[in-house]
Amino acid sequence: MAAAARVFIRGAHATLSVPGAGKQSSARSALLKLSPGCSSRLKTQQRHAAHFTFQPEPVTTQYGPTQKMNLFQSITSALDNTLASDPTAVIFGEDVAFGGVFRCTVGLRDKYGKDRVFNTPLCEQGIVGFGIGAAVAGATAIAEIQFADYIFPAFDQIVNEAAKYRYRSGNLFDCGNLTIRAPWGCVGHGSLYHSQSPEAFFAHCPGIKIVIPRGPLEAKGLLLSCIADNNPCLFFEPKILYRAAVEQVPVDSYTIPLSQAEVLQEGSDVTLVAWGTQIHVLKEVANMAQEKLGVSCEVIDLRTILPWDTETICKMCRMVGYKLRPG
Repeated sequence: MAAAARVFIRGAHATLSVPGAGKQSSARSALLKLSPGCSSRLKTQQRHAAHFTFQPEPVTTQYGPTQKMNLFQSITSALDNTLASDPTAVIFGEDVAFGGVFRCTVGLRDKYGKDRVFNTPLCEQGIVGFGIGAAVAGATAIAEIQFADYIFPAFDQIVNEAAKYRYRSGNLFDCGNLTIRAPWGCVGHGSLYHSQSPEAFFAHCPGIKIVIPRGPLEAKGLLLSCIADNNPCLFFEPKILYRAAVEQVPVDSYTIPLSQAEVLQEGSDVTLVAWGTQIHVLKEVANMAQEKLGVSCEVIDLRTILPWDTETICKMCRMVGYKLRPG
């Protein structure tokens, strides 16, 4: 069904507009047909086209005054709130001092000083290892892995050290103040080392939490919840949404509970479960299924991958009877 959903979306958007009109347009069409490389070029253009449309959240005043922000600005706002309210908070990673490659930490070193926002060597296992030590010592440690694809050298530090620190010490020590951020998922031109979604590798490891937001409003509240949580958290940020997703986001701090899925659309035939960018794909699929097939789809954003909200998912599946998720 996931593959079918992708086919529906691509089919819906697979249109080609040829510049010009009348005889010129016909001539150009003929040239395109005759060109040996035309077919492959068109396929490349279609493959790189956005496969979804971002759907913003309704404006909320629940958390106070709001401001128009894209996703990376909402991340910056959350980090700014944390540094302002918690004198022990530090942010570190590759290039974060000048703002990072996606500009998520821009301006924070100038505002809070080089002792609280600083660069590290290009060594992911060292970044996470330092973060574990800082958190154990009492700091609120916020580490950035420049791309989620490069988190694997730190795999041992995350699953064997951070995740097990509390357990192996009999709860005498822990590194629960550690949050690891990383840009996640594909953009369309990142190739194999800048397009991966590695959450499944960590989703079977007790002792850590994994969170993936679907937009700016969710991103800020969930990130602040991760930072405040007493467990090490992996926070993956859909980089295709950094600039494409824009919403009204509260300026002040607010939190969204972890491990609580959200039912975004009610339905009676099929339950669709996803997280991050794929939520917007499934919303479109649900609408198409209703319009073309008369199938009523329920859409659920899991939000927290580990530990996931089994209660909500099981309850909805019992009501609907069928569950599908993108694979």
